[in-house]
Amino acid sequence: MSDDLVLMESKAGIGLITINRPKTLNALNLQTLAALEAALTTLEQDREVRVIVFTGAGDKAFVAGGDIEDLNSRQGLAHYQGFAEVIHRVFRRVETCDKPTIAAVNGYALGGGAELLLATDIRILADHARIGLPEILLGLFPGAGGSQRLIRQLPLCLAKQLMFTGHPIGAERAVQLGLANMVVPAAELMSEVMALAADIAAKSPLTLKLMKRALLHGGEMTLANALAYEQSMIGLVLDTRDAHEGCSAFLAKRPATFVGE
Repeated sequence: MSDDLVLMESKAGIGLITINRPKTLNALNLQTLAALEAALTTLEQDREVRVIVFTGAGDKAFVAGGDIEDLNSRQGLAHYQGFAEVIHRVFRRVETCDKPTIAAVNGYALGGGAELLLATDIRILADHARIGLPEILLGLFPGAGGSQRLIRQLPLCLAKQLMFTGHPIGAERAVQLGLANMVVPAAELMSEVMALAADIAAKSPLTLKLMKRALLHGGEMTLANALAYEQSMIGLVLDTRDAHEGCSAFLAKRPATFVGE
């Protein structure tokens, strides 16, 4: 395994980012976040990449949270201006990325790992994965976006229970609650994720980009404003070559070839 904090590769339209600190269960520190952001930037700018997958090195953890020893050394203002500023920026960039993102959760997704998961579009869990926000057990609360994203993705009473108790939940329960899409055997995790990524990568990248923007920004608007925004987005889509290629291919009963224009 490489000594790099984050590994990045791309193939057949799929970018893969692996957080590579298995000895610390892929815990996040400033250096790892900087490497994660750099990898994300590279894959965002690569026109050949249409889907981005996030996972963790090893078979124990996706990301088991922040580096607690490092966290214990910080004071409030320095933390606010340093680590908190960076992790919020990086996770918001994941959330607003114009390319579809998939979390391949290969173990513990705790604290910052759960918060990274909450910023992704689709979450596939290995059967032994566990998700939790245990910050309260340290006298803290989720501060990398988790307290706000969780209440937007779960009923409020369930989000509060997870944060107030700090108890993690298993993979099947996460799917039941709507925090994840599916559970697969650990040995099949990456093959299932890559098959899903390939399916999405075959679609129009430009239409996916505009759809993601409609979903992201529309979700923060009133319904009337969101409908108007959707109307403008679909108008843009109908000006693309991909939209007419898709319609023409359907009429001709042939596979469509989308080029992102």
